[in-house]
Amino acid sequence: MYRKTSKNWAKHLDFIIIDAISLQLALFLAYFIRNRGADLFLSPLYRNMSLVILMLQIVITFFLESFKNVLKRGMYKELTETLKHCCLVILLAVFYFFITQTGEQYSRLILLITGQLYIVFTYALRLFWKEHLKDLGIKGGGKRSMLLVTYRDMASSFLKKINEYNFGTFQINGLVLLDEDMTGKEIDGVPVVADKDTLLDYACRHWVDQVFINLPYDQFIDEEILTGFTQMGITVHQKLVDVKLSENQKCRVERLGGYTVLTSSINMASARQLFFKRGMDIAGGLTGCLIAAILYLFLGPIIYFCSPGPVLFSQYRIGKNGKKFKIYKFRSMYMDAEKRKKELMARNRVKDGMMFKIDHDPRIIGGEKGIGEFMRKYSLDEWPQMWNVLKGDMSLVGTRPPTLDEWDKYQLHHRARLSVKPGLTGLWQISGRSDITNFEEVVKLDKQYITEWSFKLDVKILLKTIGVVVYREGAL
Repeated sequence: MYRKTSKNWAKHLDFIIIDAISLQLALFLAYFIRNRGADLFLSPLYRNMSLVILMLQIVITFFLESFKNVLKRGMYKELTETLKHCCLVILLAVFYFFITQTGEQYSRLILLITGQLYIVFTYALRLFWKEHLKDLGIKGGGKRSMLLVTYRDMASSFLKKINEYNFGTFQINGLVLLDEDMTGKEIDGVPVVADKDTLLDYACRHWVDQVFINLPYDQFIDEEILTGFTQMGITVHQKLVDVKLSENQKCRVERLGGYTVLTSSINMASARQLFFKRGMDIAGGLTGCLIAAILYLFLGPIIYFCSPGPVLFSQYRIGKNGKKFKIYKFRSMYMDAEKRKKELMARNRVKDGMMFKIDHDPRIIGGEKGIGEFMRKYSLDEWPQMWNVLKGDMSLVGTRPPTLDEWDKYQLHHRARLSVKPGLTGLWQISGRSDITNFEEVVKLDKQYITEWSFKLDVKILLKTIGVVVYREGAL
């Protein structure tokens, strides 16, 4: 998708939790020491204090971005940032007690000890957690896939430095050597997956979130390769030298894996924008899962009676940047629907088989007036996908996730539509829904959504989707 312009604080929820635990533990021990073994939670006054300073800590974390670049900070830098953060929390707490005229009710010694213990605990836990994340990253536990592009004589040092600074944020899925064909072999345990000629094809067919290009200072990446990544919507990091930028790229300078790099992407969004988008997905996912459960009680028996078999249909789809996931729907077709798809391919309304749409689909349960058509008409079969939204595989608004066979037919510029999380609805759905049969038009609308994305646009698409489902199907 679009690249973040700053670290999403929600991505550092683990550090926020660690900080909160450290603060509460510091206050508990300070109260215990001051009152010789007394339990803080038996005191209503200090229970209130624990909640107040917790809220103050969250406010400071959010507005001052206390954990920005936390994974890139050394021990000394972490110490100075910890001191600044902890002192601000305590000072803001003192200011709060002064404004509310409640300061005399609290022990100054407890507040002083709390501040000191808070610094020690949160600093120690931050360092411990970063070491844990570093080990996780080395073991391939990162949630983002990284493809490394370099030269043969630079590969080992490149891998060593990347692993040294990888705090579980990404997993290295492969190496690409531009000056030598070693495809199928390994370098320091990492497979070489492509060479200069097969690089773009590999990126198009596999799960690749980001590409990191590290070349000698006198060498430059081919503009054709860079343009290919741009067309696919893949985020590209280049070690900072005099690099060339292709058209329609947005970029910024940042630190990655111990290197200074120039990062370019199809679009960039702020941390707050992505936070609100994910927040809307979680709220919508929770509500949608509840509605899906209610629908199951009514639709489940009818589906089973009309077509014995599982009520829910699951299928592997291609998600963001080529990552596979399992999608869920209420089953609206007979059990042999996938087998019969090949027989019906000649009736496909979409050119080149890039999507599958036919009129009067005989695989639908009950035919044109049956339960299957009813569910599809009002999009009732889609509600179980709210579980995918809640899990984070999908978003409320995004692009349609292709099937595995559709994915195999994608060209470079088609892949760009998967640089975002797939969605329940999107720009092309509200622009014509099932009427659009030209896949290139779908790609065009999806890329327009990605490049013009905003939280406001998502809300607009959701509202229009409701109108499309209700009005177009004659419910009004």
